[in-house]
Amino acid sequence: MAQTADVPAIPAVAEQIRVVERTRLRALVAGDVAAASDLHAQDFQLVTPVGAVLSRDDYLMAIATGRIDYVAWEPGAIDVRVYGNAAVIRYQATLEVVFAGHPVPRATYWHTDSYENIDGQWRVVWSQATEIR
Repeated sequence: MAQTADVPAIPAVAEQIRVVERTRLRALVAGDVAAASDLHAQDFQLVTPVGAVLSRDDYLMAIATGRIDYVAWEPGAIDVRVYGNAAVIRYQATLEVVFAGHPVPRATYWHTDSYENIDGQWRVVWSQATEIR
């Protein structure tokens, strides 16, 4: 497939999405809800490792209030599949979190996220985490 001047090569787009994901994770760990807000689509949904579904507003409010407090989120290599204006990423990460005042022991999780290019910016739309046991 030939690339035009308007369409960046797929590897460049994949790397751009990796950068956005790492930036998003740093914002979440820092509790920087303003920065994180710009990286989540309005209709974002998170499916947690225990199967709860959180909307964008619920998720960011939980972070803002400290109900979810990421102590560490260390991603490994991020695999990216790009499909036009959409992409899917998958990676393992080590997480340590305090949830509702209760420390959750450091563990490794699979993360699968879908991204869409919305108004020229890559934003996460769906996110799901599964603990590796």
